[in-house]
Amino acid sequence: MNSQDIWKSAYHQLQLQLDRPTFDTWLRDAVLLHSKNDHTFVVGVRNSYARDMLQHRLYREIRRVLMDVCGYSVELEFEVYTAPKVDGDDSDDMPLFKLLAQQETPTSAPVPLHQQIARPQRADLPECELNPRYTFDRLIIGGENEMAYSAAMAVTERPASAYNPFFIYGDVGLGKTHLLQAIAHACIARNLRTIYIPSEVFTNDLIDSIRQRSTAMFRDKYRSVDVLLIDDVQFIAGKDSTQEEFFHTFNALYQFGKQIVIASDRHPRELATLEARLRSRFEGGLVMDIQPPALETRIAILKGWSRERGVTLDAKVYEIVAERANMNVRELEGVFNQMMATAQLSRTPLRPEAAQEMLENYRRPRHHITLHRVVDVVADQHNLTAGDLMGPRRDGHINNARQIAMYLAREMTGASLTQIGGTFGRKHTTVLHGCHKVTEDLQTDLITRAVIEEIRGRLLNGE
Repeated sequence: MNSQDIWKSAYHQLQLQLDRPTFDTWLRDAVLLHSKNDHTFVVGVRNSYARDMLQHRLYREIRRVLMDVCGYSVELEFEVYTAPKVDGDDSDDMPLFKLLAQQETPTSAPVPLHQQIARPQRADLPECELNPRYTFDRLIIGGENEMAYSAAMAVTERPASAYNPFFIYGDVGLGKTHLLQAIAHACIARNLRTIYIPSEVFTNDLIDSIRQRSTAMFRDKYRSVDVLLIDDVQFIAGKDSTQEEFFHTFNALYQFGKQIVIASDRHPRELATLEARLRSRFEGGLVMDIQPPALETRIAILKGWSRERGVTLDAKVYEIVAERANMNVRELEGVFNQMMATAQLSRTPLRPEAAQEMLENYRRPRHHITLHRVVDVVADQHNLTAGDLMGPRRDGHINNARQIAMYLAREMTGASLTQIGGTFGRKHTTVLHGCHKVTEDLQTDLITRAVIEEIRGRLLNGE
């Protein structure tokens, strides 16, 4: 058999062996261009995406089938193929090309083959569902987060050249989603093919593609983008199939020089149930944390919201609200909205005295539970002093009690990781590690579970 006969036979076998979406997406229009010394087959494909997929993901499968047909070792090369004009029925053409040639009328002028073939369209991207308010223009940056903002701008201006991957982490309500969507807005404005998607939606898309037998289209959708932004990546931890697919998607995008941006509520090394190979890739880029906004930043944010609503408030009102809501931006917005709604409904002028009175009626859950109260109760429960928990000692029983105190402080006070860390004289990453350690212990250690339940009850009952 000559090389064309070998390719035709292998082509038909691949059509039977591969699932239909994979074959239709990547091999349907492939044609043998020529062979080098009968040992290297040069195959033409319709675009660079098909070339890359066949070279890196399907190469061994195609090579195996070719070798089964010809009976000796062969190699493959893939090139983007510009189809020639059809001159008539050629016995060396593939069946699809012969069919197209037969459909021509004898008197019709030759038409380029690429104009005759209805090429499969690239899979539509899922809607990014971007919030129009989450842009760089509305992002108020203070000194505590200036580096994260600068890194995000660099990623937007030079995708995959500045920092890749770019991993953002921090506690809830600090602006991670706003920063990711601002990057997405800016990239879309530059006509870059962009996906912003929460990790849960990525998982659901994968499940749907498996159910509908369209995994090839799923992969084409996510691996043909210029910028991929995944929010709340911590939710894929423990989901083996999702992690496997995301691992290969990450590798494909990284290899082809595409930008990846990821957000999580914790540092990659703190994602205990995430595969080590993913954690190492996340840590291989730029990892930056988002810190709670300082008082001056919170006041600037409040002034921005006021301008958007067309109202001007007394400077003292801004200060009162900023001091009252000191945990995160989400809480700040809640307090601000509460105050504005109360003022509008009661038709009360927003003077400092009125604002103070309104805020007296705004209470966070468990407001009476303070950080120091948690420290005192946990220390008493373990026959220790508050100084033991907040001091430098790292004895096993002290360290265990300290981690329980950190866990309960985060759960019951609403304090940020930085604030908790400041109370214990530790970094916020140490607090995060302690919280996750206790979370894991609660799943298997009945004694730890009983101790925490007792301490929680004491705190809630004001003991």
